[in-house]
Amino acid sequence: MSRPTGSAAEAAVRPGIERLASLIAEARSVVALTGAGISVPSGIPDFRSPGTGLWEKVDPMEVAHIDVFRRSPQRFWHFYGERFASLGSREPNDAHRALVELEGMGRVDAVITQNIDMLHRKAGTRELVEVHGSIARAVCLECGGSAPADEVRERLAASDDALPRCECGAVLKPDVVLFGEFLPVHAMERAQELCAGADVLLCVGSSLEVYPVAGLPLLTRDHGGAVAIITAGPTPLDGLASVRLDGDVVDELTALVAVLRAHGADG
Repeated sequence: MSRPTGSAAEAAVRPGIERLASLIAEARSVVALTGAGISVPSGIPDFRSPGTGLWEKVDPMEVAHIDVFRRSPQRFWHFYGERFASLGSREPNDAHRALVELEGMGRVDAVITQNIDMLHRKAGTRELVEVHGSIARAVCLECGGSAPADEVRERLAASDDALPRCECGAVLKPDVVLFGEFLPVHAMERAQELCAGADVLLCVGSSLEVYPVAGLPLLTRDHGGAVAIITAGPTPLDGLASVRLDGDVVDELTALVAVLRAHGADG
């Protein structure tokens, strides 16, 4: 990844970036928690930003609830078919790549993400916990079968009733956590374990409003760790953050990498 220029270079000398870099450099364990805001530079709208948020355009309870999937699968797949098509073509941005570089430098142990877009996977994150699942595949709630995303799109396009079906005939469901569903137990337990053991939890692009994930920073704090928040707009947890940055996530993370590189060169 190239060294920061322009606004990123200016961000590199800001006290908040220096403070965050120092916290990370001194930490034994750093974990990143990411939300929809990290994928906005890749052309994926977040959920709640005024004017552009996805849930301003549609009611999630009418298109992304497990009851809608069961009651009206055509309505559900009219929405999720577009999601599969649009998310499948998106590529990681420099914020995703910055976290991969921090992992490669030994500065970040793992990434916990609320996102289903697969961009952390595409960027190369090795230790990844997807607490809301992913569009990488769809599953059958009847027989337990599954199909990869590309095949789901093909089945959807070829179907007579606008529904992708399992080989058993049942309608496939994206392997994501819908409203009305519980988060996967193993993923949430792993996320809690990571956050409890983190000296620094780096929250990037998350509104920190949706529980139980929004409780993870509290877990870090309660175990003596520091919380850093990088996101546009306020969050309910800003008051507990040791570092709070509200600039562009690409600029902030690129600047952070540059400062930590310099720390490594000096050390």
